[in-house]
Amino acid sequence: MERIDLNVEERTETGKGVARALRRDGYIPGVVYRAGKSTPLKINKHDIVHLINSTLGEQVMVDLKFSNGKSSLALLKEYQVDPVKGELLHTDFYEVSLKEKVRVTIGLILHGEPVGVKKEGGVLRQVLSEIEVECLPDNIPPHIEVDVTGLGAGQNVHVRDLSLPEEVRILTVPEEMIATVVAVSAEEEAVEEAVEEEAQEPEVVKKGKKEEGEEGTASEK
Repeated sequence: MERIDLNVEERTETGKGVARALRRDGYIPGVVYRAGKSTPLKINKHDIVHLINSTLGEQVMVDLKFSNGKSSLALLKEYQVDPVKGELLHTDFYEVSLKEKVRVTIGLILHGEPVGVKKEGGVLRQVLSEIEVECLPDNIPPHIEVDVTGLGAGQNVHVRDLSLPEEVRILTVPEEMIATVVAVSAEEEAVEEAVEEEAQEPEVVKKGKKEEGEEGTASEK
């Protein structure tokens, strides 16, 4: 598995005001978790933004290089972005041991042009974009390619159809559908039904993940 070095600094001060001050100074607040404990960090904004943009959709191992000389291997667990400005607010890392298995989500990338699209005029729809797996950190695949070339109209590919190395255990339900090729007529009917249902039902405003005090709930430590 690919490893990327990232320079970080431990910080002792926490809170919303501290987080805002860090961002004004060109840093992004973060936290690294391990065995129920957490260590607050500050990271150069340019470095962490580059890491996220260059590995978008892929799992990579991050070698956190602390300013005091120590280092630790970690996975980028999640990051929070301002929904209005689109600016990075906070990052969470999870420290790992090369001898302990971890559970992670891996992105699914569809590969190839289905027969049902090329020759039968169907439409390819991706239903599932990621799955959960368990394995040792060094065995984590950056992503999983799903070959959909042989799919005809009305055919599907499921999680159970994936072929991964034996050291990688899939935790997602095998019956989950990953992708399907829908006949154009069926696709049009589905769209019409969705429009009708939307017209009949009241509008519901869904809340996204709560902005956790600008720096995250546990992350504010």
